[in-house]
Amino acid sequence: MPRQHSVSDLVERAQNGEPRAVARLISMVEDASPRLHEVAAALAPHTGRAQVVGLTGSPGVGKSTSTSALVTALRKQGKRVGVLAVDPSSPFSGGALLGDRVRMQDHATDRGVFIRSMATRGHLGGLSWATPQALRVLDAAGCEVVLLETVGVGQSEIEVVALADTTIVLLAPGMGDGIQAAKAGILEVADLFVVNKADRDGADQTVRDLRYMLSLGERRERDGSVWKAPIVKTIASKSIGIDDVVAKIDEHREWMNATGERERRRQRRAESEIEAITLEQVRERIGDVRGGDALPELAKRVVAGEIDPYRAAAELVDTVSASRPSDARPTVDLSSGARPAWRIRSGR
Repeated sequence: MPRQHSVSDLVERAQNGEPRAVARLISMVEDASPRLHEVAAALAPHTGRAQVVGLTGSPGVGKSTSTSALVTALRKQGKRVGVLAVDPSSPFSGGALLGDRVRMQDHATDRGVFIRSMATRGHLGGLSWATPQALRVLDAAGCEVVLLETVGVGQSEIEVVALADTTIVLLAPGMGDGIQAAKAGILEVADLFVVNKADRDGADQTVRDLRYMLSLGERRERDGSVWKAPIVKTIASKSIGIDDVVAKIDEHREWMNATGERERRRQRRAESEIEAITLEQVRERIGDVRGGDALPELAKRVVAGEIDPYRAAAELVDTVSASRPSDARPTVDLSSGARPAWRIRSGR
């Protein structure tokens, strides 16, 4: 049986840049280890320094290629980089399909880069439910920049904005991305637009369409300062335009620091995460109560018209509050197929 390392030992080794320790901590997060609370407590003092850059966009726009090119550019600046590539789940194993890891082999031997594919495990939203804590692991491991790449967006899959300091939306000419972006609400949350595959016909038209749609709305204003999302054209496969993207990311970071937006975003992120964890704990307690008579009896009274559902819900909350908590379980039993509710709001 393999030796079980202490959490403090794993965190210390991760801080020293040991890939196996980082991988082990992220696995504990993904698998909802019984030591998850201990992991979170050990990581907390060492987090808050990494810049989280989210990359999202429709499938086929070149997210993985762009991510790989960004890693190369950031490494040239001497920065330690982490990559969380959220892949679709295999319908057979439930694990990540690892497509992004395959496309980022250029960085496989670089000890200044940590790349991890995480399965969505059926979570709709473009991100795995374990992503927030995995980001903390990479932050504690000394990654100065963490690139968070999503599966691909749809009309409700823009959760990356709730976790990223800077959100990059990638589009490509000839894919109808402009209209899709407007439908998905991405125009409202993007901090930077990247039109990739700019050597294709229609790239300039895509830029014009974006500029027109952006002109129809108002950008966020903080303390008299307005951030207008820039548009950068790239050919990621040839690393053309990538340095411009890095420059705009730096500009956005400076703007956030100057206006206090960075702290505001991180405050909202923490509030949403606390709320999600709290709601999940309540669901667990309700699950415990469900094994008794309280919930069925309340349901019968609602059906009989004796009380309304709001009154029943209030009584259930009272019952849950009065019940003894179960033994500090960090999360739901993953074998049941349930998942914590990481449908967290962006607050922007």
